[in-house]
Amino acid sequence: MAIQTAIPVNFDAFFPSGAFVVGLVEPVVKWSDDGQRQGQDLDKNSGHPLWQVRVIDADPEAKKGQGEVTVKIASISEPTLPPEMNGLPFRPAVFDGLTVTPYVKEGQGRPRVAFSLRAHEMKPAPKQRGGE
Repeated sequence: MAIQTAIPVNFDAFFPSGAFVVGLVEPVVKWSDDGQRQGQDLDKNSGHPLWQVRVIDADPEAKKGQGEVTVKIASISEPTLPPEMNGLPFRPAVFDGLTVTPYVKEGQGRPRVAFSLRAHEMKPAPKQRGGE
């Protein structure tokens, strides 16, 4: 039987070089069938409000234009951004309970497989040790 739900994935497996949050935490907007805003969307499993953050994959091999993804977080309260790194707008983060839902993304050229990412929690990345 095919998998019917999101696929759990280890953060380090999906982002082996790490991830950086950019921008702000924003509520995920719920839209009606006729295109009207209906407030904040809710997670189907927990019923908690959905929030989203833009994330840059720190992997230098990430294809240009495909290194930025959105991660949605189901949380009763607005998730707190990790601290900035050296005053830059980059915030090293780790996502606990990360899941991936593959889908086909239509667009220019051939359709391609894309991923919808969700997490239970966003935390600051652990500080690197040594001179790294």
